[in-house]
Amino acid sequence: MDSSWLLHLLNLLYELATLGLTTLGLAVVFGLLGVMNMAHGEFVMLGAYAVVTVQSWGWPLITAMPLALLVCGGVGWVVERWLIRPLYARPFDTLLATWALAILMRKLVEAVYGRDHRNIESTLTTPIEVIGIQYPVYRLFLLALTAALMLALALWYRRSSMGLRVRAMTGNPALAQALGINTTRLASQTFVVGMMLAGASGVLLAPLVRIEPGIGVDYLLDSFFVLVVGGLGTLSGFGGGVSIIGGTQSVLSALIDQTSGYAVVLILSILFLWLKPNGLFGRN
Repeated sequence: MDSSWLLHLLNLLYELATLGLTTLGLAVVFGLLGVMNMAHGEFVMLGAYAVVTVQSWGWPLITAMPLALLVCGGVGWVVERWLIRPLYARPFDTLLATWALAILMRKLVEAVYGRDHRNIESTLTTPIEVIGIQYPVYRLFLLALTAALMLALALWYRRSSMGLRVRAMTGNPALAQALGINTTRLASQTFVVGMMLAGASGVLLAPLVRIEPGIGVDYLLDSFFVLVVGGLGTLSGFGGGVSIIGGTQSVLSALIDQTSGYAVVLILSILFLWLKPNGLFGRN
């Protein structure tokens, strides 16, 4: 029996999983706070370089996760407090400020690690047999982890007290503040969580990608396309955007080439911005 269909299915699910992981941080910050963080991809980059760092120190790769969370959380807190907070009412200025931050972060990483690309030496990509085909075990782990993470996020957003406060803040900030919710602190915590999620995705993807100072740009663009198509501030919008953008790009890249897939995704995103600016499931 031909098992090539299973290989194509697993590759498609892997593409969706990686896109979901790298978009999650921007979905929190842009979707809930309305901050178009142009440095999102650079926080993913910091997570990847955390793996490079612990490997150069001779530490176990698993220690890269707490290091990335600490660094991205600390940098995120400083950025929100001193750069983003004064600009919440000025979205265009926020975009320019975070774009400058992205350039600064890339240059600092270049100064420390150089411009050459890095590859992580690991046995995590060793293939195992799955119903007659060989497939990397680490990719299967990412599929399971992404599904668990999305379920946990949905439960947190719908069932937790913090999720309730976040929904109140995004729905009506003035009313939420009048009811005693400290919206300033909550916005800061939400921003930091978004940066930590971006850093965590960089750690998880590091064994599978080429690591270089410019990798953040691609992650930013793909994440933005997802949110444009799916819409902001809803879980259904996030899931719909990941499925449409990831599925379209993966299928067309396999059938034609990667450039054509990216071009179609770009055109699709422009059409949504023009004809349906709130996306498929976004809040008005």
